[in-house]
Amino acid sequence: VQLQACGGGLVQPGGSLRVSCAASGSIFTLNGMGWYRQVPGKQRELVATITNGGSALYADSVKGRFTISRDNAKNTVYLQMNSLKPEDTGVYYCNGHRWDGYDYWGHGTQVTVSS
Repeated sequence: VQLQACGGGLVQPGGSLRVSCAASGSIFTLNGMGWYRQVPGKQRELVATITNGGSALYADSVKGRFTISRDNAKNTVYLQMNSLKPEDTGVYYCNGHRWDGYDYWGHGTQVTVSS
């Protein structure tokens, strides 16, 4: 499975941004996809995940502000980020979770929230 992320960039506090992740390869082995983020000196943390059936899970810090969605026809997962805060700054990684527990990772995309 290959995961190609795009989007990200610099946005002011309170602004919005969308990142997307297109999956290719043996995507039928995945039972969910999601987004994680990492800042220097800290562990990678969950932001949001979505199952093949469309059930979403969010980190408490982003609930009500971020929305994860998927377009199965395009094998793409989106993360719409609204009301962004400086603490949302980090490198965002796309994740594909295989049925046996193995995780695939895309390259990271930088999101910076700053005035």
